[in-house]
Amino acid sequence: MIKNENSHNPIPQGKYKPATRYNDIIYTSGMTPRKEGVLIQTGKVTNKKPIIIYKKSVEQATFNALTATKSLLNKNETIEEVILLKVYINTDNNFRDHSNIADFSSDYLYKVTGTPFLGSRVTIGVSSLPVNAPVEIHIISAV
Repeated sequence: MIKNENSHNPIPQGKYKPATRYNDIIYTSGMTPRKEGVLIQTGKVTNKKPIIIYKKSVEQATFNALTATKSLLNKNETIEEVILLKVYINTDNNFRDHSNIADFSSDYLYKVTGTPFLGSRVTIGVSSLPVNAPVEIHIISAV
């Protein structure tokens, strides 16, 4: 379970909210690996580079999604479960290790919660992402 720790909410790059809440469900916008509004990595995820070089970007995007989620928690509320994790990967046509990239996000969620509270997961390879981000993370959580 994760409580609201007053983290700084990710900075929207357009006309949207970082997260919205409906009853006890929180939906995040897609989060790229931005730190203080600046992408920490750009470019396509390819087979030409070791998978591990994308880990920090995936973790940063996941952190941003969790931060956006926590910003909508009321006092004494916690995230009970990430119902759905979506991982969009900016890939070239030959990339086949999508699930390994998504595992960085799943592992990060496990690391920060201490419990395997992750529900379903979708991993999608796309031909591009906003501002050439390598990954974009979207989560839906139950409060």
